[in-house]
Amino acid sequence: MERKPVPTRDGFGEQLAVLGKNNPSVVVVSADLEDATRAEYFKKACPERFFTLGIAEQDMIGMAAGLASENFIAVTNSFAVFLTNRAYDQIRMDVCYNNLNVKLIATHAGVTVGEDGASAQCLEDLAIMRVLPNMRVICPVDTLEARKAADAIIAQSGPFYVRLSRSPLPVVTEEDSPFIVGKANMMCDGKDAAIIACGSMVSEALDAARVLQGQNIHVRVVNMHTIKPLDTEMILDCARTTGAVVTAEEHQLAGGLGSAVAEVLVRNYPVPVEMVGVDDSFGQTGTPEQLLQHYRLKSVDIVAAVRKVIARKKS
Repeated sequence: MERKPVPTRDGFGEQLAVLGKNNPSVVVVSADLEDATRAEYFKKACPERFFTLGIAEQDMIGMAAGLASENFIAVTNSFAVFLTNRAYDQIRMDVCYNNLNVKLIATHAGVTVGEDGASAQCLEDLAIMRVLPNMRVICPVDTLEARKAADAIIAQSGPFYVRLSRSPLPVVTEEDSPFIVGKANMMCDGKDAAIIACGSMVSEALDAARVLQGQNIHVRVVNMHTIKPLDTEMILDCARTTGAVVTAEEHQLAGGLGSAVAEVLVRNYPVPVEMVGVDDSFGQTGTPEQLLQHYRLKSVDIVAAVRKVIARKKS
């Protein structure tokens, strides 16, 4: 049964409320955006364990770190651009340096934020979060996977960064699809090239695979939902099996998923790699669909990258 697209923030927010009801150690600290981030679901379910500090992201992280040091599971939330950029020093020193049990939940990431424009479209968050020691980084593909990500990060101790969408994303997984932190999921298999994608770009990669199949080009599509720790075993299997890799992300090319995959390959099994992402640019105002097309983040762009990387493999 085909499901309608849903923002990943919705699934995560709903599951966090369920987890809060079942686990009195879970607390949520917010910085004025609980309605947009869907932390309001937890607020309604567990009002005595919900704290809002107003527009004060640095204070939010500091308070969460303090609660975590007292053995609470502290969950914070904001737009990706505010959470990662405004509070980076506190994330680095208070949370990661001390390896505290703080979960950073970022919504409104990527150009699919849409009409809010460049100042609200965070395109560098995966890069700056994955470089921090002790931080783990997750980018769910759909609302079902976002629910499973909520379960996983609450069950595991230590810092996590979870990147969620404002825009509705197609549901491409099932209720029983596995979700293990650090273990990618193969969505379809093929021998000619591998597309390794995360978040909103997984559905675009699946569309690209269908187009390519009609051209007698068979590609593997991998949902790399965990950016850190990377599933290096899956990446190397893709390289050895297909000999060519394309990465796809709604993020800057520098420092994100493509860079992480390339780091693994150059050290272990070099093959031709092409990357689909935002090329050293800020976002701008437009509808999500207009911006995906403008920044060349659509299935047609992945198809072109696959054809290019296969040509490089043969040369």
